[in-house]
Amino acid sequence: MTKNPMIKPVFLFFLFFRIFFVGAQNTTLIPVHVGVVLDLDTGSGKMGMSCIDMALADFYASHAGYKTRLVLHRRDSAEDVVVAATAALDLIKNEKVQAIIGLESSMQASFVIELGDKAQVPIISFSATSPSLQGSYFFRIAQNDSSQVEAISSVIQAFGWTEALPISVDNEFGKGVIPYLTTALQAVLVCPTGEIVAELRKLMSMRTRVFIVHMCPFLGSRFFSKAKDFGMMDEGYVWIMTNGMTNSFRSSSPSVHIDDVKGVLGLKTYVPITKELKSFRARWQTKFRQDNPTIPSVKLDVFGLWAYDAAWALAMAVEKVGTANFRFQKMKDSGNSTGLERLEVSQSGPELVRELSGTRFRGLSGDFSLINRQLQSSTFQIVNVNDNGERVIGYWTPKNGIVRNIKSNKRTSRHSTSKASLGPIIWPGDSTSVPRGWQISKNGTFKILVPVKIAYYEFVTVKHDSRTGTTSFSGYCIDVFNALIEALPYPVPHEFLPFEEPNGERAGSYNEMANQVALRNYDAVVGDITIRANRSLYVDFTLPYTEAGVSMVVPAKGNTGAKNTWVFLKPLTWDLWVTSCCFFIFIGFVVWFLEHPKNKDFQGPPHHQIGTSFWFSFSTLFFVHRELVLSNLARFVVIVWCFVVLILTQSYTASLTSILTVQQLQPTVTDVNTLIKNGDKVGYRRNSFIYGILKQVGFQDDKLRAYYSREELDKLLQDGNENGGISAAFDETPYMKLFVSTYCSKYTIVEQTFKTDGFAFVLQKDSPLTRDFSTAITKVHEGDKMKAIEDKWLKKNESCSNSDTVGSSNTLSLDSFWGLFIVAGVVSSLAVLIFTAMFLYEHSHILTRADTEASFWTRIQEILRVYYGKDLTSDISRKSTLQDSDHGIAVAESSPNGSRPPRSSSISPDPTGPHIVHQELVGTPNSSVHGGDLSPNGQATQDSSTHEYGIELTSSPSGE
Repeated sequence: MTKNPMIKPVFLFFLFFRIFFVGAQNTTLIPVHVGVVLDLDTGSGKMGMSCIDMALADFYASHAGYKTRLVLHRRDSAEDVVVAATAALDLIKNEKVQAIIGLESSMQASFVIELGDKAQVPIISFSATSPSLQGSYFFRIAQNDSSQVEAISSVIQAFGWTEALPISVDNEFGKGVIPYLTTALQAVLVCPTGEIVAELRKLMSMRTRVFIVHMCPFLGSRFFSKAKDFGMMDEGYVWIMTNGMTNSFRSSSPSVHIDDVKGVLGLKTYVPITKELKSFRARWQTKFRQDNPTIPSVKLDVFGLWAYDAAWALAMAVEKVGTANFRFQKMKDSGNSTGLERLEVSQSGPELVRELSGTRFRGLSGDFSLINRQLQSSTFQIVNVNDNGERVIGYWTPKNGIVRNIKSNKRTSRHSTSKASLGPIIWPGDSTSVPRGWQISKNGTFKILVPVKIAYYEFVTVKHDSRTGTTSFSGYCIDVFNALIEALPYPVPHEFLPFEEPNGERAGSYNEMANQVALRNYDAVVGDITIRANRSLYVDFTLPYTEAGVSMVVPAKGNTGAKNTWVFLKPLTWDLWVTSCCFFIFIGFVVWFLEHPKNKDFQGPPHHQIGTSFWFSFSTLFFVHRELVLSNLARFVVIVWCFVVLILTQSYTASLTSILTVQQLQPTVTDVNTLIKNGDKVGYRRNSFIYGILKQVGFQDDKLRAYYSREELDKLLQDGNENGGISAAFDETPYMKLFVSTYCSKYTIVEQTFKTDGFAFVLQKDSPLTRDFSTAITKVHEGDKMKAIEDKWLKKNESCSNSDTVGSSNTLSLDSFWGLFIVAGVVSSLAVLIFTAMFLYEHSHILTRADTEASFWTRIQEILRVYYGKDLTSDISRKSTLQDSDHGIAVAESSPNGSRPPRSSSISPDPTGPHIVHQELVGTPNSSVHGGDLSPNGQATQDSSTHEYGIELTSSPSGE
């Protein structure tokens, strides 16, 4: 094989050209100075620095043709705010950096942001997350802490917790997010900086058991360690970590022990897993271990990914600025200015801010885009810490809320806050039951006040046993409360305490009992206490568990319906009377419409037709009508209508019988205004709010009488207004029903006079038990438990079955028969429509004939003439036979075509008497038979003898 002598010179030429081209390229590179301020002695600082270095190496390896190169100037902030600010000032003044990356904490960034604004140098942070950081040249390549408050709120809402307590440090890191958390959660406390132990003692004394921890990882690890020592990581507690702590909890805080945070929930920034990310993690892990063999426990977290994307974005933006003048310009010195005011200003700063704000690319942390110079990323993982570390139990997205699978293609139309979208959770104390989120009482036992009653012991009874030294509580209200306790999904240890003096007398009014709960001396009041607006200002009420309202009780007087002249009208309401009459008229019209063409009973003069129709319709109430119905449609209408009439008459009879025979109790007074006008005295229960209501409506003090017991009330009502008693008494409806059930034959309740909200249980303001108790009341009402309790304590006397309330009536209303009238109306209307359609079809030749001179209205008139003049004899031969037989008349049948002569039959034993002949009348256009008119040829007439039965009276020529 021979060598080509030309190969070597050509190879050398291309090699020289390559070296020359690369050298020329290197000479045209534009260095751009950039400062890096990080805590370089910490794991997080080293991780950030390594990610920035790898980002620039990867960027320029893939963009070798770019003319700019970032030159990094590193400074160690030594975890000190002042050192960080000094380093930034040195970089701007001495190194002339065009941007600064780093500033791990929000406090460091807050000091440097103003420097950046004055020198027009972009400040880029990938870990300062406080929402309070603002600046025209400040870029946050990280999630804003405020972006997670909605996710935290959704988690709290999913489990139904009503209270949550944010815990933070009193610095820039904590101050920035707490206002957003308090707005979203309506929390009440931010723990100040101080001794962790002291703060934990405060937390333990509070009712809330849901805590949101927003701290840096190092301080958070110490906090959870102490919380475990205090027993606050046991069952019943809920701990939620914000993403600032969860994102770097395992990566940069090796001092954190899993046992200290078992059962804790946390939010963590969601980063999509891609091939590029997996490759980078492997390369970074290898490089970091080689560069930092002494700290192998540091793991890559999202802050490192943001540092990588921040450096990549800055390199891209610098290249877009191009060959602009990356220099600083001195500002005019005012003579007495400070050192900060004498800072030189970057000429490329504004353009660099513009290019950086518009940078878009697919980064390691996801899609990179900035809005208002902040990274837009608001998707979170919801994790649960257990023995194996962090376990993802769900996700939260701004669009769908809580979801189980982030990659699911299922579209949801609502923002989910359901715990069903989360995976199984191991709570603190290795519990799988969802914590209640609050403790019942500070000492663990629910202290309940019970009123000491003077009257109506059926509601509450307090008995002291001097022999055993115990106190028992019973009554309607106590049984209802115990039923609620059984209906709750968790136990409530409670203790009843009587509201009484040492001598056994009642200690005060119901308002004073509610005030004791407001002062937090007791947790609740159980008794017959009414919901009132003034009480609701300082305590909470559950839903009412009794009937609401204030009723009036008056003496009853006997009355029978027979004494009323117009009692026969009482069984039906006026609207039912009117509707029935209208349907009688309507049915009469329908029957006439269907029968008129064929049935001569419904023909004749107008007044005869109207009278017959009304007679036919209204006679269905009492007996079978004499007019026969020939049309099948009319028969169907009559059958349906007779059924309706049967129901109406039977109901009317039963109601009238009840009114005439049953003795009813009627009130002596039915109106409050009448009592005021007549100056009558009325009674009220002593120490109740009824006194204020009566004064408000117009009663004077001298017209009001107070009573204690139902026996005293009975005496006042029996004495009456004239004998120093009262004419009426007012009290809440449950009391009045109980009173009337005792004296049912003597008194009656007038319909509810004033409105109230009923009896309820009193709880402390904003008590979490209020909602659960109200839900339990609804459950108890829906079941049979409440009825059993009412029957036990408030059951009526056997003789008081229907006499406790005025207004119960045997009157029948239209609502009870509306369905029947609808059926009758529909059937009648259909019959009319069917008949009309059949009639028009039968005579359609009149409407469709080729008569160009006749108008449409003329043809309609002809149709109506046919309707009124239709031949009757061929359709009613059977009916005529029946009718003539009723008059003793023998009917001679004629042939269908009229060709056969009529047969005669004698109706008189005298052979010489006149003969009555039934002859078929053939209607012609000129000899129509209607209205009693004579035809032109005088052959057919309809007078009183011929029209009604369709016959002629003739005599033989011989007089036979």
